[in-house]
Amino acid sequence: MTHALPVVETFHSLQGEGIHTGRSAFFIRLAGCTVGCSWCDTKHSWPADSHPKRLVMDLATEATDAADSGAAFVVITGGEPLHHNLDELTAAIRSQCAQPVHLETSGVDRLSGAPDWITLSPKRHKPPRPDVLQACHELKVVVHEPADLLFAEVVAAQAPQANWLLQPGWDCEEGLQLAIGKVRQDQRWRLSMQSHKWLGVR
Repeated sequence: MTHALPVVETFHSLQGEGIHTGRSAFFIRLAGCTVGCSWCDTKHSWPADSHPKRLVMDLATEATDAADSGAAFVVITGGEPLHHNLDELTAAIRSQCAQPVHLETSGVDRLSGAPDWITLSPKRHKPPRPDVLQACHELKVVVHEPADLLFAEVVAAQAPQANWLLQPGWDCEEGLQLAIGKVRQDQRWRLSMQSHKWLGVR
């Protein structure tokens, strides 16, 4: 394989959000995103052309090294990773590494790469594709205002197979109170916090 993808960074840390919070993970952050969330904390990842392309086999080797150092799974994130075809990247990882492959996406593009776990974080201003909603394992909706809770119910109805999570926007008191209130009143939902920011880790 000689396929290459634009990469912002790779790093071994803890998963900070969602169902797998607190577990050791190796992250591959791909460059390029046209979704354009105003609250995004990785806006430097948006321009794909600003980041070097790396061979998928080299990324797979890094994933294997991280697994040898304790990483329980590999996370492909972004940017918006599904702007790229992930077939060769996941195949390369699986050829070298036994760890599961997780994907973090907004769901605006067609699925590729056949990940073992899909975290879908849908956005009101650019809703996800129905097929990604139906395939995701966890649905993680960021909450800033009441309209986000309404949106969460709409997308959750299309993803009954998923774990449903509400994640308050960082440093957003209204979002925090709305998410806590909803989770307290509706046992189908659980709260997701950006624990890596509280802990001061990547």
